[in-house]
Amino acid sequence: MMTQQSLPTAQRTRTPVDTSTISGWGVDADPKNDPTYPIRDRSKNDVASDTWDRPTQQESAVEILQSIEFVHKPAVFGTTAPPSGISGAMRRAAFRWSESNWLHWLLLMGADRINVVEGVVEDLTHGTLPNIPAEMGARAEWQHNKKGFALKAGVILALVATAAALSRGGRRPQ
Repeated sequence: MMTQQSLPTAQRTRTPVDTSTISGWGVDADPKNDPTYPIRDRSKNDVASDTWDRPTQQESAVEILQSIEFVHKPAVFGTTAPPSGISGAMRRAAFRWSESNWLHWLLLMGADRINVVEGVVEDLTHGTLPNIPAEMGARAEWQHNKKGFALKAGVILALVATAAALSRGGRRPQ
């Protein structure tokens, strides 16, 4: 006996989906309920065509990383934070992979975390003591989530106390 799954794809019958059971389906189908009206007049053909002129390409004196899915860079892009250091090397490695690959995104997220550490080290080498609690939003956390703030503070204090106890563990008090 053949089942639907054992049939080749071309021979399988598709069961139509009842779209009335899907919440939000076709919300943009009614032109009278168009949230962009009257700003966007859909009576005009505003789709890019063959006659569309690409904007002038922005010049850059720094390295710009680009997805392998695209042939051209966007016309405008940010140049204030070019990739550098270990995080930059991780970003370069990430852009060797497609955006559909999880490794691309894991490398980029890891590079973000390493870039934070690199920023703190750079601040310290310039003689600036970073205010890490303020930069991480401690005041807003205290104002809007006191319970979470207390929990995080307790965990940090426990880790510091454990580290201090372990570092003194080999020495005897005199």
